[in-house]
Amino acid sequence: MPGTSEEEERTRFEALVAEAAAVSVDGWDFSWLDGRATEQRPSWGYAHAMAERLGRAQAALDIQTGGGEVLASAPKLPPLTVATESWPPNIARATALLHPLGAVVVADADEPPLPFGDAAFDLVVSRHPVTTWWAEIARVLKPGGTYFSQQVGPASVFEVVEYFRGPQPAEARGARDPQRARADAEAAGLEVVDLRLETLRTEFFDIGAVVYFLRKVIWMVPGFTVEEYRPQLAALHHLIETEGPFVAHTTRFLIEARKP
Repeated sequence: MPGTSEEEERTRFEALVAEAAAVSVDGWDFSWLDGRATEQRPSWGYAHAMAERLGRAQAALDIQTGGGEVLASAPKLPPLTVATESWPPNIARATALLHPLGAVVVADADEPPLPFGDAAFDLVVSRHPVTTWWAEIARVLKPGGTYFSQQVGPASVFEVVEYFRGPQPAEARGARDPQRARADAEAAGLEVVDLRLETLRTEFFDIGAVVYFLRKVIWMVPGFTVEEYRPQLAALHHLIETEGPFVAHTTRFLIEARKP
């Protein structure tokens, strides 16, 4: 902020960091960032498109549901709806949110095999899965069933990643390529019927937003703690205070695949 003294800036830094370090990061609700960060949304409107497909399904599976917030946003769930999640705090949160809606939450390690029989679901959905186990998805889908997913794309928010971790190798920047997802889906016997990639603008308006983001999205800077990265955080705080929001770019892709 123009005209702010070093002492005032340091006091504000400590207050913002302390607040962000203390708040709960359970679930997959980012509403704490309202007014502190913005993220442009993909044009396809995943939650609405997912809800349309859920409304037509008889048996659906949501893989890596997080706290269940996205699934719970659908106005109508299929008669049989199951969600999986691996992180204990999210399992408890998703159970409390989804059970009243008639959905069952299953604790699962997010590694093959999925704890379901063959051809159990006519719809499988997943928003931002860490890993997509294509052979397992193909196995649990009924013939004619659909997998519908929004995923993190290549080099997403790498401005943040590289600020804290330095330049990343080409293989890291090229990971999560949607064309690789297409190839893997087809190798599992699925037919990709839609595949779209978008690059979207993200802005962090204060250092607390950065701390919260890195605490919640733990794979961006593995092992992140405020104390370990305090010098970098202080420098970034000064940059935001003097020059304005820290701008990064997320990448997202939509993939829809059907089992013949």
